Amino acid sequence: MLPSAGVWGTGTVAWPSEACPVALRLPPKSGLGLSRWPRAPALPRTPGAAAMHDTMGLLVLLLLPLAGVSGLPFYNGFYYSSSPVGNGHGEGLFNGVKLVVDTPQGTLFSHQGANVTLPCRYHYAPALASPRPVRVKWWKLSENGAPEQDVLVAIGLRHRSFGDYQGRVRLRRDGEREASLEMQDLRLEDSGRYRCEVIDGLEDESGLVELELRGVVFPYQPPQGRYQLNFHEAQQACEEQGAAVASFEQLFRAWEEGLDWCNAGWLQDASVQYPIAQARRPCGGLGLAPGVRSYGSRHRRLHRYDVFCFAAALRGRVYYLEHPEKLTLAEAREACQEDGAQIAKVGQLFAAWKFRGLDRCDAGWLADGSARYPVAHPRPNCGSLEPGVRSFGFPDPQSREYGVYCYRPR
Repeated sequence: MLPSAGVWGTGTVAWPSEACPVALRLPPKSGLGLSRWPRAPALPRTPGAAAMHDTMGLLVLLLLPLAGVSGLPFYNGFYYSSSPVGNGHGEGLFNGVKLVVDTPQGTLFSHQGANVTLPCRYHYAPALASPRPVRVKWWKLSENGAPEQDVLVAIGLRHRSFGDYQGRVRLRRDGEREASLEMQDLRLEDSGRYRCEVIDGLEDESGLVELELRGVVFPYQPPQGRYQLNFHEAQQACEEQGAAVASFEQLFRAWEEGLDWCNAGWLQDASVQYPIAQARRPCGGLGLAPGVRSYGSRHRRLHRYDVFCFAAALRGRVYYLEHPEKLTLAEAREACQEDGAQIAKVGQLFAAWKFRGLDRCDAGWLADGSARYPVAHPRPNCGSLEPGVRSFGFPDPQSREYGVYCYRPR
């Protein structure tokens, strides 16, 4: 079980040729087959002539003029087209012209429920005087065991979105050579790395955009106590608290900010790890430096641990309900409903403490049946001298020793 008035909080951490094509591949729908190419004149079959006949046939094939063959490009580092655009600038040849895709180097930060734009623009070097039709594709890269996800494909004004992104994404249309992706109503699972690919004929270039939702990592264990969750139950537990299972990157960032927790928990990739800011004997021993300790991957169904959850920053408001009396858990739920709100979840309380500076020295019920209180400014008679969310575990639901924290969406 959780220790009485346990604390999670922050603290100080010390830590450490130019290519030459030798074969010509015809497009399957070009209507051109080798049978339509003019044959080389037959050579007399004198000794040694057979090899020369084959060589001459190949040279004739490779040296045939392609100016009249439309849609027969090849690639040697740049894009070449056999048919001019017809604008008088000669840009259709793309001789020495390179397609360049620009995306931001840093990580983009946003929060759950927000709208965000993933920047992506393209240009040609040297510049072209007239626009060219291109195809734009966005997809989310594989991460933590999850497969790649197609997000959107667009050609001109037509586009198609996929899966959970349908109805939430579109290309920005307010500038020339713009390929930025607009996303609405961000979800926890939208965090990750996205690739923007621009395709012009056979030439394609791409860039990466990393999106991270601002949030807070917190350790969680159920009312049954320590090490009771397999991986699938851990996922459900985090979802019930308005959160998702944290990734290693999110846990590592939390450790850098001071997270110190001696119980091992599941992460998004089904590994089991725990962050130690202060080395001590019960938590791996004094001989190990501070860091994120790992048990490696574990069986998703058979093994049981706690879990590290990730809650994104809130759009709504968490508050302690002023009430003349202390409440049972059922009365606490009802009191929040009467106030036009709902009883807060653990993830919502952590997010309000982390990003809104919620500071209250009164313990209150939460939706999972636990009793906790957030302290942003430590002071005497209010628990530990470190900021954090204090926990009283899971009291008797009929107990009238606590108030309640409510959540009201915007």
